[in-house]
Amino acid sequence: MANSSLPSGWISRQLRLGVHAAPARTSAQPRSVRGSDIARLSRLGNNRRMTANTPAQSLSGVRVLDLSRVLAGPWCTQTLADLGADVIKVERPGAGDDTRGWGPPFLKDRDGHDTAEAAYYLGTNRNKRSITIDIAKPAGQALIRDMVAQCDVFIENFKVGDMARYGLDAATLCALNPRLVYCSVTGFGQTGPYRERAGYDYAIQGIGGLMSVTGERDDLPGGGPQKVGVAVADLFTGMYATVAILAALRHRDLTGEGQAIDMALLDTQVAMLANLGANYLTTGVAPKRLGNAHQNIVPYQVFEVADGHIILAVGNDGQYAKFCEVAGRRDLAEDERFVRNADRVRHRHVLVPLLAEVLKQRQKADWLSALETAKVPCGAINDLGEVFADPHVKEREMTIEVQHPLSDALPLVASPMKLSSTPVQYRRAPPLLGEHTEELLAEFGLSPDQQAALRAQGALG
Repeated sequence: MANSSLPSGWISRQLRLGVHAAPARTSAQPRSVRGSDIARLSRLGNNRRMTANTPAQSLSGVRVLDLSRVLAGPWCTQTLADLGADVIKVERPGAGDDTRGWGPPFLKDRDGHDTAEAAYYLGTNRNKRSITIDIAKPAGQALIRDMVAQCDVFIENFKVGDMARYGLDAATLCALNPRLVYCSVTGFGQTGPYRERAGYDYAIQGIGGLMSVTGERDDLPGGGPQKVGVAVADLFTGMYATVAILAALRHRDLTGEGQAIDMALLDTQVAMLANLGANYLTTGVAPKRLGNAHQNIVPYQVFEVADGHIILAVGNDGQYAKFCEVAGRRDLAEDERFVRNADRVRHRHVLVPLLAEVLKQRQKADWLSALETAKVPCGAINDLGEVFADPHVKEREMTIEVQHPLSDALPLVASPMKLSSTPVQYRRAPPLLGEHTEELLAEFGLSPDQQAALRAQGALG
C-alpha cells in the first residue's frame, strides 16, 4: 500500500504538531517526496513574487490537485483558482478533459480556423495548469501519491470505487498526507443504493424533482417537464464543493486535521429545491409546474405586453399597491381578495387574467420605465447578445479578455466575486492539454532522468 512505509504514530504526531504533513522520508523514497519541504517553500516564495506588485489573494499558497472533469469539479476548482489557489489539472494523455471536444463552438486560432479547444472547456478552466498523467498505469498512480504529499486539496469525480482501485482513495491519500482535504464529486454519493450509478446533470434534474416544477402547466400548450437551460445541478454542486473545501481548510488550519468531503449531485439538487422542498415537507402535497409563475408569490411571472414580454416580480404588498397605481387600477389594490400576498396566491386564477389584460395595453419600454421609477421590481427578457451589451453588465466588468497560446484575445465570462482587499485575478488562460507537464514535474522535484523514466513507463502518455 502507498502508506506502508509510514512509521507507527507518525500520523498522530503530525496532527498534534500541526505540521504541513508529508510522508515520513526514507532514503528509498523518490526525490520528489524527499524534497517536498524545499519544493513547498519554493512554491510559496514563487507565489509571493508573483503577487508582489498586485493585491494579495485569499488562497495564495494553497495547492489543489484536480482530477475532476466536465463541469461540477472544474467549476469548483476554477473558483478556487480565481481566489488564488494553485490548481493543477491532471488530464488523460492524448484526450484530456472530455469538454475539450464538446463543440462547436471552438476557439478560433489567429488565422480564423477552429482549434481543438471547445468554448465549453474554456469557460471552466482558467487560472489552472495542465499536466498529463495516466492514472491507469502504476507509475502514474505512484506519481499522484508523491504529488499529494505536497498538496492541500485533492478533488476527483470518478465513479465510486475507481479511486480505490488505483490506490488514490481518500483513506490512502489522507494517510499519506493527514492535512489533505479530499473532495469526491459523484452523481449519487459514496453511500446509498444508487452510489455506483453514473450521474449526469440532466438525469439529476429529473430524479431530484426540478423538472417536475419547471416548465409550463400541463394543461396549457407546451406543458410538460423541462430542464433548466444550464446545468444547474452541476454548477450548484461545484459551488457547494467550493464552500465545503474552504470550511475544511479552515478546520485544517485550526487543528492540523484534513478530512474527506462527499459531494453528490442528487444531494445538491434536493437541497436546492429550497422553498418548494419546504412546501412539500410542510403539506405533503407535491408542487406542480406553473410555467413562469411563482409558487408562493403573486404577481411574480412573465406577462405579455404590447411589443413583447416583461417580468413582473412583485415581492410584497407595498410593491403590489405601487404596481396597481402605475397600472391605473387602484381598485385591484383595494379588492379584499388581492390586498395580501396570501390572498393573491389563493385567487391567482382571478387576478392574473385581469393583470394580463392591463399589461397588454402598453409597450415594454413604457412599462419598464414607469415600474422602475415606482421601485416595482421588473425586468426585460434578454438574449445573451443583449446581456453582454447591457451597460450595467459592462460597468460591472462581467467579461474579460486573456491571451491564449492559440489566440491573442480570448473572451471569457468574469467571476462575479468582487473582493475589496483580495480581488480575483486572471493569471492564466485555460491551459492546453499537458501544457505545464514538464514545468510541474520539475517543480515537484523530479529530475530529467526521473521524468524520462516516467515517460518510458507510459505514465505521462
